[in-house]
Amino acid sequence: MTNRPPRTTDAVLERLTALHPKLIDLGLDRTERLLAALGNPERSLPPVIHVAGTNGKGSTIAFMRAIAQAAGLRVHVYTSPHLVRFNERIALDGAPIGEDALLAILEECETANGGAPVTFFEITTAAAFLAFSRTPADLLLLETGLGGRFDSTNVLPAPAVTAITPVSMDHMSFLGDTIADIAFEKAGILKPGVPGVVAPQLPEALQVIEARAQEIDVPLSIAGIDWASGPVAGGMVYQDEEGEIHLPPPALTGDHQAINAGTAIAALRCWNPAFWGLEEFSEGVSTAFWPGRLQHLRSGALADALPDGWQLWLDGGHNPSAGTALAETVSAWPDGRTVLVCAMQENKDAAGFLMPLAKAADRLIAVDLPGSTPGHPPAAIAAIAKAMGVETATAPSVKEALADAADRPAGRVLVCGSLYLAGEVLAANER
Repeated sequence: MTNRPPRTTDAVLERLTALHPKLIDLGLDRTERLLAALGNPERSLPPVIHVAGTNGKGSTIAFMRAIAQAAGLRVHVYTSPHLVRFNERIALDGAPIGEDALLAILEECETANGGAPVTFFEITTAAAFLAFSRTPADLLLLETGLGGRFDSTNVLPAPAVTAITPVSMDHMSFLGDTIADIAFEKAGILKPGVPGVVAPQLPEALQVIEARAQEIDVPLSIAGIDWASGPVAGGMVYQDEEGEIHLPPPALTGDHQAINAGTAIAALRCWNPAFWGLEEFSEGVSTAFWPGRLQHLRSGALADALPDGWQLWLDGGHNPSAGTALAETVSAWPDGRTVLVCAMQENKDAAGFLMPLAKAADRLIAVDLPGSTPGHPPAAIAAIAKAMGVETATAPSVKEALADAADRPAGRVLVCGSLYLAGEVLAANER
């Protein structure tokens, strides 16, 4: 009797992970080969808004999805990484793909690949394109995984719009050691003649993006030149050549979310200005949801375990720019202690992330990074924070860190530093 491989989503995902090439050469060849074997589903997608950038990609997509759904559109979404379940990455008409449908497309991709070396992201992106090509929708919001130029999502011949959110230092081992190098990789999603929306950028990033756009004839809509957005008392404001619109406060926490909401509005207006007006923008901005980004966990196993008077917050940001955005929000919180519970991947700039937060936090408890991804030792993170003048401790888990934090006067706990940690906390809070 032949031993057949197990037919579960987790089993297939584990087998796909094992196909990872021993040496990663950045390029699109493996993705294009696999898509050809699958019949090129990337050529049969709904109109696509393709989003690259370092910070704010997911939040920008969340605002676009909410606005488009407020206008009655059917919207597919592709994002990564997932926080709790893989199904989150592939959303069909507003809902994560079902388990049976996911298993079927993963097995189809596994068969078409024939055991050839391929990265996990490449083959799962191909699976997503299969799902999106077979389910009718009005719009597909597509997030890059890493960079842009050689990202697996960048096989589309002609998206409807491209958007580049703020570029900062991250993934330097793959994308380069300077803002200009990283911006060049992100600008790789720009396509000749396809409108490109550019969020606020550092001057060196904007210079690279503009040069690439000029080289291949891309019409750009640039923050600070063609459009602007920002927080105001009681909400946010967006302005472009059509005029100024006042909107409710963004549903996502932090002043920087007015920038992400503005980028979303600019991209949607570039695609089709006829679909939306003040009502759709207001509803979308005020109802968007994106887990793990300054998320207030009001109930659940972990949140309920904290004594009365404590709040539990969660954010997956993990680079210096994310640390700055977090610090701005934490500093603006009303009086009360803020305790950071932190874990970070070993390839992340822990000092750069913690530097702005050190002035806003009363205490930091470093924990182990969950899962198999190598992390900074908790003692190392604690030492970095201690050198910045922060009271520190270590704990083996978030649960024990919360118990430690709750021994002190009431305040807020902010779990931060890693999307992997954010996923672990969300999963534990669901139990």
